[in-house]
Amino acid sequence: MALSPRRATGAQRSSTNIISGMGVPVRGVRVTKNRSKGRGKAQAKSEMLLKLELQSNPEALCLVRATVERAAEVLHFRDNETRAIVRSVDEALANVIRHAYGGRAGHPIEMSCRKLQFGPQNAASDGIEILLKDSGVPVKPSTLKGRPLDDVRPGGLGLHFIRQSMDEVEFSRKKGKNLLRMVKYLCPTPQAAASEGE
Repeated sequence: MALSPRRATGAQRSSTNIISGMGVPVRGVRVTKNRSKGRGKAQAKSEMLLKLELQSNPEALCLVRATVERAAEVLHFRDNETRAIVRSVDEALANVIRHAYGGRAGHPIEMSCRKLQFGPQNAASDGIEILLKDSGVPVKPSTLKGRPLDDVRPGGLGLHFIRQSMDEVEFSRKKGKNLLRMVKYLCPTPQAAASEGE
C-alpha cells in the first residue's frame, strides 16, 4: 500500500492511539507541520530514487549517510535541509539498531527513498519520502516520548530532532514490520529553478 502525503495542516490525523500530551504517533498516525509551501490538495506522484537493504550494523550508517546526502542534493535541497535529512535518517537507523534489534548486528533493515512530485504548478512542494522498515520488536508508545528538553544529558533527543527536521513523521506497524515514514518538502532555490529551465 503506497503512502501518499496530504496537505500539511498542523494537525494530527488519526483513528488510533496518540500518546497523551506528547503528540506522538503510534499506528498509522501522521504528524505534520504548518508550512507556507502551497501544496494544495493535489496528490503527489512518486518516483523511486533508491532502495537499500542493509543489516543492523552501525558501520553501514556511513554508506547510508552518503547515499541520502547525494539523493537530497540531486533533488536540490539546500545544504542545511540536506544535513537535517541526513541526520534524521541516521538517527532513525541508529534507533532501529539500538531499540528494535537491541544492538544486535545482522538483522534486516530496508530503506527506500522516493521523489515526490506534485506537478509543474506546485514545483515548490516537491520533496523526498524516506521509508524505513525493520522486523524488530514492536515500537512501544512509552519509548516514543523522548525525554524532556530541559533534561540536559547525552542521548534521548533523536525523536525531537527528527520531528523538528522533517515535515511529516509517521510510525506504524504492518505485517510484523515497524515502519517509519519521513517526508521533507522542497522549496527550490533560484539556482535550482534556473538550472532545471536550461
